[in-house]
Amino acid sequence: MERARVLLLDAAPGELLGRELERLLGHGLAVTLNLRRVTDPAGARAVWDGRVDFTDFDAFDESSLLAETVRDGLGYHAVKSRAGVPLRAAFFSVATNAALANRLRVVGRAGAGTDHVELAAAARCGVSVTHTPGSNANAVAEFALAQLLALARDLRAHNEAAHRGSWRAPAAPTAELSELTLGIVGLGRIGLALAGRATALGMEVQGLSRRPAQVSVPMAHSLPALLATSDVVSLHLPLTAQTRALVGRAELALMRPGSILLNTARGGIVDEQALADALRAPEHPLAAAAIDTFEHEHAAFASPLFGLPNALLTPHVAGMTRRAMATAALRCADHIAALLANHPDGVPVVTA
Repeated sequence: MERARVLLLDAAPGELLGRELERLLGHGLAVTLNLRRVTDPAGARAVWDGRVDFTDFDAFDESSLLAETVRDGLGYHAVKSRAGVPLRAAFFSVATNAALANRLRVVGRAGAGTDHVELAAAARCGVSVTHTPGSNANAVAEFALAQLLALARDLRAHNEAAHRGSWRAPAAPTAELSELTLGIVGLGRIGLALAGRATALGMEVQGLSRRPAQVSVPMAHSLPALLATSDVVSLHLPLTAQTRALVGRAELALMRPGSILLNTARGGIVDEQALADALRAPEHPLAAAAIDTFEHEHAAFASPLFGLPNALLTPHVAGMTRRAMATAALRCADHIAALLANHPDGVPVVTA
């Protein structure tokens, strides 16, 4: 029986690449590795030649992605993405064309969230979409806590001043964490993990959730109420039609004087221009923001937040710990194999 073909659009980094490939091969899958984002492509070829096939293209360029999908008329039964390669209607139409020897059946995401996938198009074409929710919950919660500490104690400004040889004392004493209220918007696995850590450090925590009866965190009755009564607001929501631009000019104006906004969720949840304008205005209640996710990322990375001293910017790295990435990569491999073998029990499948 011919093995199912799987395309790794963006493979796991470093030594994890080997573990991911072994896992997929162990499931009896035929793997094609895209070398474009591999740190040592020559080394990968030397180690894996004869066991996997290779390709090299920019998966974030849709024309290149479509060309690879139909190369030699073979097609793929599954594709796996880590960094959220956009998979839109044109891709699903091409990848499931009856002229291909192998039609797409599964899309796997090594990570939480599938906003990079046009789910309605996938459903129309009969493609199952799976991901690994919770695989990076601890990593992202730790990162959000690090953002909070860095901004609450103004660590970046002190570091930059010290490197210039300037003895920079605070203009006024800063508050301890136990004096601050943390508002968490979205109490899924990550939000709850952050709540537990913040509570352990003495913070007062409140939340906002679509399923308030299922969590033990005290609830704010609305987003405006949470914004107006929190010193730090951390976002942990999926990007959907309902959450896009959830935090804009009106919402930012409701925040407490001296407050901080953290976003490790998705860039589209926050209006970046409104946020940049707020951070530029000395009279605005928002004092600082830490942003790890942006509306435009990777090769298209651009933001009106560039250059603002009170904006702590990082390139979507909150979930990139060894444990989180290994869990996501290996779990995603298992999910893809299970769906291709028509064993969907226990595999999270996302629908439109």
